[in-house]
Amino acid sequence: MEVRQALAEGGLGRLAAYTGSRGESPSLRRLLIDMIEEYSRHVGHADLIRESVDGLVGEDQPAE
Repeated sequence: MEVRQALAEGGLGRLAAYTGSRGESPSLRRLLIDMIEEYSRHVGHADLIRESVDGLVGEDQPAE
């Protein structure tokens, strides 16, 4: 099921079909926040690698 469909059918409070080891099912809100957090962590790692390769720090290129 895609996110758009899950939101339409139950909103952010909809519980996942998955049940954890403690018998709890996470909400769609929790799953989306976890995905965003993990994605941002990987983007940060990629930025550190890029900075070590090109020597530039930050978002903007220096003026020529």
